[in-house]
Amino acid sequence: MIAVSLDLIASRAAAMSHAQELGLFEQVLDHEPTSAPGSGLIYALWVADLTPVPRRSGLNSVSARLELAGRVLMPADTEPQGDVDVAVLGAVNGLFNAYCGDFDLGGTVAIVDLLGMHGGPLRARFGYTRLDSTTYRVATLTVPLIINDAWTEVP
Repeated sequence: MIAVSLDLIASRAAAMSHAQELGLFEQVLDHEPTSAPGSGLIYALWVADLTPVPRRSGLNSVSARLELAGRVLMPADTEPQGDVDVAVLGAVNGLFNAYCGDFDLGGTVAIVDLLGMHGGPLRARFGYTRLDSTTYRVATLTVPLIINDAWTEVP
């Protein structure tokens, strides 16, 4: 068995707990939904990218940038429709505030790369997606995590 030094379970659980503690979401999912997850505000979180971080690495260890994708979803036809953007943006604001307020996710990562020192920053892009027969207003988050000494270099 290969030893894994990235603790995705702990990092993802810490990132998800912030969403759960906000009390805004009907559901918090640990995967990207492939079918309509339901009504109300929903937050899903999954792995999007993994890359070494040269400027944080040394002669015998490599640090990593683990990028999580998060998505806030709400059915676009929720009434009143004018409140959908307000709810989605409010949820994103709450998540950003939580990630900024605990930028090491309870010690599970070195930092949440809020300002993009080692790649893109914490961000949200807004749009729409259709799952099954439901159109959702969405905000897709990039949650960049920096993990020190993720892998050992052996000559």
